[in-house]
Amino acid sequence: MTAPLELRGVSKTYGEGPAAVQALIGADLTVAAGEMVAVMGPSGSGKSTLLTIAGSLEEPTGGEVLIEGTVLSGLSRDDRARLRRRHIGYVFQDFNLLAGLTAVENITMPLELDGVRSRQARRQGLAALEELGLADRADSFPDELSGGQRQRVALARALVGERRLLLADEPTGALDSHSGEGVMRLIRSACHGGAAAVLVTHDPQLASWADRVVFVRDGEIVDSTTPLPGPESLLTPGGPLTGEESR
Repeated sequence: MTAPLELRGVSKTYGEGPAAVQALIGADLTVAAGEMVAVMGPSGSGKSTLLTIAGSLEEPTGGEVLIEGTVLSGLSRDDRARLRRRHIGYVFQDFNLLAGLTAVENITMPLELDGVRSRQARRQGLAALEELGLADRADSFPDELSGGQRQRVALARALVGERRLLLADEPTGALDSHSGEGVMRLIRSACHGGAAAVLVTHDPQLASWADRVVFVRDGEIVDSTTPLPGPESLLTPGGPLTGEESR
C-alpha cells in the first residue's frame, strides 16, 4: 500500500553563503496509513520546517516529497494546491481561520473549492462541529470564539472530507486537558480510518498518543525503532535517541 507521506533525503537551506542556515539535512521519513507520528525536538531544530515541507507549503532545497506516491516536484502549482485540498488536513498553532467566514464556512470552503455542493458541504461541516461539541457555534465568526473553540474549528476543517494526511502543529496548545484529550481521540479515530497523522509537539503527554516518536536535532531526524520507556526520555540528555546506535 502506498504511504500517505514519504520524505526522501529532504534538505532545506535558508539564505546563501556564510549566513546560510540548514533547517533540515537529509531527512528521511515514511508515515504509513493508520499511523500517528509525533515529532519532537528543541525550538529551532527544524520541526516546523519539516511539517510545512511535508504539506507542500514550502519547497525543499533538495530531496523528494511524495504524497500518496505522487512526487510533489513534478506537479504544477495548481496541481499542488488541488492535492493539498483533497489529501491534506492542517491544524496550525495560529488556526489560520478566515475572519470574514463563520465557523462552518471556514470548514466547508475547501470542500466547495473542490466541487462539493454547498448543501452537502454544510452537512459535513455541521457534523464535524457536532463531533467536537461546537454545533451551537456553527454560525459564529472566529473573533466570537475562544482560542480553544477556534482550535477545534481548525481541527474540524482538517478532518472533514476524505483527507489521507493530517499535519498538526501543537494541536492541543490552546485547549484544557479535557478538550485536548477529545481532540487527540478524534485524530486517533481518523488514523483508525486509514489516515496518517504527523504531530509536532513539545508535550510528552501528547507524544504518548503516537505510534512512533521522531526526534529532530539540528535539522537531522532520528527515528526510534524500539519501544521507549516514555516520551519524556526524548528530552533527557543521553536518552535513548542519542548515540550512533539509534541512528
